[in-house]
Amino acid sequence: MRGRDPGEEHRTATTLELFFDLCFVVAVSQASIQFAEQVLEGHAAHGLAYYAAVFFAIWWAWMGFSWFASAYDTDDVPYRLAVFVQMAGALVLAAGVPEAFAGDFTVITIGYAIMRISSVSQWIRAAVEDPDPARARVARRYAIGISVLQAGWIGRLWMPEAWQLWFFIVLVAGELLVPVISERDAPSAWHPEHIAERFGLFTLIVLGETVKSATIAVQHALDGAHLLQLSLLALGGLLTVFTMWWMYFARPNDEGLVTDNRQAFRWGYGHYLVLGSAAAVGTGLEIGAALLDGHGHISAFAGAWVFSTAVAVFVTVTWLLHVRPHGSKAARSLLHPAVALLVLLTPFTPEPYLATGLLMTVLLALSLYNANRTTRRKAFL
Repeated sequence: MRGRDPGEEHRTATTLELFFDLCFVVAVSQASIQFAEQVLEGHAAHGLAYYAAVFFAIWWAWMGFSWFASAYDTDDVPYRLAVFVQMAGALVLAAGVPEAFAGDFTVITIGYAIMRISSVSQWIRAAVEDPDPARARVARRYAIGISVLQAGWIGRLWMPEAWQLWFFIVLVAGELLVPVISERDAPSAWHPEHIAERFGLFTLIVLGETVKSATIAVQHALDGAHLLQLSLLALGGLLTVFTMWWMYFARPNDEGLVTDNRQAFRWGYGHYLVLGSAAAVGTGLEIGAALLDGHGHISAFAGAWVFSTAVAVFVTVTWLLHVRPHGSKAARSLLHPAVALLVLLTPFTPEPYLATGLLMTVLLALSLYNANRTTRRKAFL
């Protein structure tokens, strides 16, 4: 297990990585469904807190695998078997999502432990077999850090309930610090284009879950109970998701990555909000359709607010990570934040979902216009 070449040409995701991602479809879907149920029952704050916690487990486990695979994907038998174990852990984690929203993190912790212990075995193998002393030292730090924190996650299950929240925050901070500390001297052999593709594929999975929610809304519309309102909700949802995809993939994502870890960590960690908000957009659509069908104990305004807030967060963070640092003067303008602010006001309109979709379409049209004008100016000069 030797570190791969970070400058390797035409590095793409493997079929095993794509197979691994499919296991997370279930987990993301479960988190979105449970979040929607909590909001509909009038427990929005509780649902948001548990959604943030559960989605962190999903996102961080996926992050750990993807970043290691970018550096050490040997694709031999031991590596594949270790990945299969991680996939099994992902499915256990997904099975524990409903119980986690009820306050019992036992099953989700077991699934997370399976994934992380398998990850430790991979880092130990890299530490032993990588001939580069600096990278072997990085691998040892990862193995030690993940092991200590995993013991903490398991021990948290037996802590008094009053301590669990604070210890959860400490453990999350520890998880985020492990890569920073491990790679402080030298980076592991991760590949910028490969990492960008992996994040793009996971974003597609999450957007696919959101499209599923819009499809469910269309199915409800065809039942005929609230045909017009549900059709407008579905149309607004589809316009929103289409423009979210266009915005995220408007330019090569590896432009936001260099071999400098500080920038890479900022880019990677920022995707917690990108992915979490993208999944929450689907939650908002599910809530809106359920309220029109007469289910739930919250107002239509509150349901629309979940959707609009998720869209606004996605627009803002994607702009900060993908557009503003590497775009033209027009891209660095406040167009995206301004539209995000307007999206937050759509719950005050008669058709908030359609209004959000139309605002996102306007944002896309103005972005394309600015990009075309910039291209023409450069060609003229």
